[in-house]
Amino acid sequence: MTIGDCKLIELPKFLDQRGNLSFVQNNAQIPFVIKRTYWLYDVPGGECRGGHAYRETEEFVIAMSGSFEVTIDDGIEKKTFLLNRSYYGLYIPKGLWREMGNFSTNSLALELASTNYDPEDYVRNYEVFLNLKSNGEI
Repeated sequence: MTIGDCKLIELPKFLDQRGNLSFVQNNAQIPFVIKRTYWLYDVPGGECRGGHAYRETEEFVIAMSGSFEVTIDDGIEKKTFLLNRSYYGLYIPKGLWREMGNFSTNSLALELASTNYDPEDYVRNYEVFLNLKSNGEI
């Protein structure tokens, strides 16, 4: 997978003076079945999250509140996406390094994943990630 396989996806929006509504459905807005949902919140200023790649997991990340940046690295190039609208999400395929940072105050990141949690799916060392990429193992 490369950075070109990542994409910002605009989610459906129903605008209403009482409040707006957006949603995500399996295999509709995102190209996988959701097996795990988790969220990041109360991230202290200057802290980063992520710093890993997945061997099998695909993700979809939404800024439910506030803003943050997601930097994707495919071992050759990097690209940073700003997430700051709850009706946009970032699709991240497996095999890409990701880091999240520049969290605004009271930001909330919702993450939808294609797999159940498995610590063996994580590649947490960047040099190992680069070796796996160059060998075509992820």
